[in-house]
Amino acid sequence: MSTASRFEVERYLGRWHQVAAIPAWFQSDCVANVAADYAMGGDGLLEVVNSCEMAEGTRKKADARARFLNDPSDGRLEVTFVEVLGLWVWPAAGDYWIIGLDPEYRWAVVGQPSRKFAWILARSRTLDAQTLGHIQHILEREAYDTCDLLLTPPNQHGRLCDVTM
Repeated sequence: MSTASRFEVERYLGRWHQVAAIPAWFQSDCVANVAADYAMGGDGLLEVVNSCEMAEGTRKKADARARFLNDPSDGRLEVTFVEVLGLWVWPAAGDYWIIGLDPEYRWAVVGQPSRKFAWILARSRTLDAQTLGHIQHILEREAYDTCDLLLTPPNQHGRLCDVTM
């Protein structure tokens, strides 16, 4: 699986909204407004806070840490949500590879070699059909079935493969 070249972690920091995803287990009760906030921690790890709106209207939050697998510029990270006694448990980490990235860091496509999960993230809550079409091509190039990605409410509904390009 190829990753974005010349990834710059400083430009990636901040809030990202989920536009579409093959949802992960920890998102099973999320119904809308899914977001992730990234910050550089003092220990060199990325601090990750995922949040979403649940059916009853409350927000759910999950803290995680991410670290680079190789050179940070290749965009290959692993993320763990498991913390025991103040230590992050890396054997429980999952792959988080940036496989597509807008040159202006307005959107990102995140996948993993197993292709069981994927996320389309953006600085805004929605992306136009032309951009989503471009992202579909990136996902197809990496052997994803774009019908597996669900658009994230409240602003979009349905499957990514049904978006008109």
